[in-house]
Amino acid sequence: MIDSNADGGRSVRLGTLHGGWTLVPAPGAEVPDAVREAGPVPATVPGCVHTDLLAAGLIADPYLDANETGIAWIGRADWIYETTFDRVGPGASRADLVFAGLDTVATVTLNDVELGRTQNMHRSYRFDVTGVLRAHGNVLRVRFGSAYDYAEALRDEVGERPNAYPEPFNFIRKMACNFGWDWGPTLVTAGIWRPVTVHEWETARFDTVRPVVTVEGDTGCVQLHVEVARAADEPLVLTAAVGSTLSRVEIPAGQRGATLTVAVPDVRRWWPRGYGDQPRYDVDVTLTAASGAELDSWHRRIGFRDLRLDTTVDAAGRAFTIVVNDVPISVRGANWIPDDAFPTRVTRERYAARFAQACEANLNFLRVWGGGIYEAEDFYDLADEMGLLVEQDFLFACAAYPEEEPLHSEIAAEARENVVRLAHHPSLVMWVGNNENIWGWHDWGWPAVLAGRSWGAGYYHDTLPGIVWQLDPTRPYWPGSPYSGNPYVHPNEPEQGSMHIWDVWNTDDYTRYLDYRPRFVAEFGYQAPPAYATLRRALSDDPLAPNSPGMAHHQKAIDGDVKLSRGLVAHLPEPRDFDDWHYLTQVNQARAITLGVEHFRSLSPHCMGTVVWQLNDCWPVTSWAAVDGDGRRKPLWYALRRIYADRLLTVQAAEGGGLALVGVNDGAAPWTARVEVARLSLTGEARAKTTVELAVPARTAVTLPLPADVATPDDARAEVLLAQVADAGPGDDGRAWWFFAEDKDLAFPPARFDADVAPAGAGAGADDLRVTVTAHTVLRDLTLFPDRVAPSATVDRALVNLLPGESVTFTVSGVGAADRAALTSRPVLRCVNDIGAG
Repeated sequence: MIDSNADGGRSVRLGTLHGGWTLVPAPGAEVPDAVREAGPVPATVPGCVHTDLLAAGLIADPYLDANETGIAWIGRADWIYETTFDRVGPGASRADLVFAGLDTVATVTLNDVELGRTQNMHRSYRFDVTGVLRAHGNVLRVRFGSAYDYAEALRDEVGERPNAYPEPFNFIRKMACNFGWDWGPTLVTAGIWRPVTVHEWETARFDTVRPVVTVEGDTGCVQLHVEVARAADEPLVLTAAVGSTLSRVEIPAGQRGATLTVAVPDVRRWWPRGYGDQPRYDVDVTLTAASGAELDSWHRRIGFRDLRLDTTVDAAGRAFTIVVNDVPISVRGANWIPDDAFPTRVTRERYAARFAQACEANLNFLRVWGGGIYEAEDFYDLADEMGLLVEQDFLFACAAYPEEEPLHSEIAAEARENVVRLAHHPSLVMWVGNNENIWGWHDWGWPAVLAGRSWGAGYYHDTLPGIVWQLDPTRPYWPGSPYSGNPYVHPNEPEQGSMHIWDVWNTDDYTRYLDYRPRFVAEFGYQAPPAYATLRRALSDDPLAPNSPGMAHHQKAIDGDVKLSRGLVAHLPEPRDFDDWHYLTQVNQARAITLGVEHFRSLSPHCMGTVVWQLNDCWPVTSWAAVDGDGRRKPLWYALRRIYADRLLTVQAAEGGGLALVGVNDGAAPWTARVEVARLSLTGEARAKTTVELAVPARTAVTLPLPADVATPDDARAEVLLAQVADAGPGDDGRAWWFFAEDKDLAFPPARFDADVAPAGAGAGADDLRVTVTAHTVLRDLTLFPDRVAPSATVDRALVNLLPGESVTFTVSGVGAADRAALTSRPVLRCVNDIGAG
């Protein structure tokens, strides 16, 4: 049956078709006997074949151990979804079957009448079923062909194109990372992945409503470009309301479009988080017949804000600054990948949880990476609500893409639809043509392989900017990430436009970040394994080891473990066991990103953006993420919270030698503070001191050289520099450290401390605990891992440095009745120097 959304007072009726679906392999599909013999299994719509087979108990969970490899046959088979439904009510003169998303190569039939064929996951489809729909017993069938078969056939037709992985993802309009990535599993899906409805209507309906929102002074303007589909050529009336402001226009008989303009006085502007509030306005557009009967309606929420991308050429190169309401925004961001390899499992609640983690880590920007999807409406609505700026890549990543048909027409249609779909969101601040493809053409040996064949340049420099300019003229477009802004300048030139930094992870030590003076870093990252509880849920390895079978399978990066090891030996003591390795690799990830972000932010306003790779994961894996595939925060997340704070105190190498204190202030008010700077022995005794009066104007950074006696150690192995805002305590963000030697070389004393556990007290949760650590020696990167005691447990801070005699308190939630004594000892409570002196 149709789940009806009918409104008896209107001439339009919508009904969702999400119930009663079954799934079977198509005749002739090569599937295991058990799957064939199971017959039709219940199917969830929206959903996909993998999740349906998993729910039916016909496959093992692909996220556990190496189960992924045993179900590759799913992506090579054809599948059939089917349901039966009755029509609701007497019916209208017109009826459409609407699929918001089909993944991917599909043939749709209703009552044995073929309605159409699809080959693009990123588009919606509307089929006229007026003459096919009947009152009872409608049989709707969707047959999905193998994405592999389609992509490989097109590859054979148009010629091979280079890409980053030995999979044909660049020959089909489908989520590229379905075919595997260096952080993701190869799980090639099929299914009805977005809602499906029956839409019955009379006389006319909306085809598209495209708002163009601008603001000048305190007057907002909403220009609504409306196209209608007709069943009858009679006069129509359009009415638009923005809040209490109305506009009305007639559409003469036979005409299929009109534009309404609504001027809204005294608007409150929408701002990014940290820069102001996020007020939004309701926009309602109604289509009525000349008789006054309502035919269709459209509702969205918008925000008024002015936006531009400043790419001014200056003495240093080319700027790359997002400007909102005439205020340059210091971007503190992270890259976003699909939060699950099966996107239909990502609910609004899950988006909200991930966005809350982003905001708590002081992010103000998410880049939707080009190998994933145009996200669900909830993603952008939550970004609007929370003030998170969004960069949306068009969906091209790490490959040469053919420009021949049918791909060219599919890509143009996909881009037009999604630009219109997302144009009303104030959080969306930039369209970007692709991820790394222009860079790939320049540096990855593509021209020789392509031998003159198309690779996507026409999309990035012609097709896509033309669509954005036509349909979304208030929002900037940038041809690629990275891109220099000039086709005659290398696309990854540090001081020209946006750049990616991957030599650090692939070939160099992370101190290499200090050699760069970028204008905007759209990608840079460093790996670490997920939380211990995540590993234990996903892997049955006994014992766990860095190279045990499950760990190896859940490391997708080429030579990933070699690169992790290279990073460790350069900086940290040698791990004695898996617990040491797990802790130290997570610390090293946080150290690498901290060094990079602090350096890049210290260059403000020369550098106006850092976008860490990556915020999230799509499954349990060793990766660059700050939040792992089970939603647990890695130490990197806690580091981001500190280094992305509005006010950052950092010690940096000074030009010409020595050290400098840098205060970075992204706040709206000046920052003044007395900063006490001391060179200390590792036992906490002062060798030299100075006091700095810090005065940092709003939205900028100030660099102050430190005296040589403070900045120069007598014994680099036995001394440390500490800068702290007066009254800042251990664990506060008002501290900055500079170690004169690497941990592996420091003369750390063996760690000694007292640790006590007590109820958290008034204002905390009933089961919250306070773990107070008092140091008797210096403690480096003290971190508590409560998930080792109870998988759901969390802690409020991590990566704390203590001098002898100092104390810090961790608040732990969710431990329950687990062993509380375990919270005070290894491997739950760790610091770098509990492993041994250099």
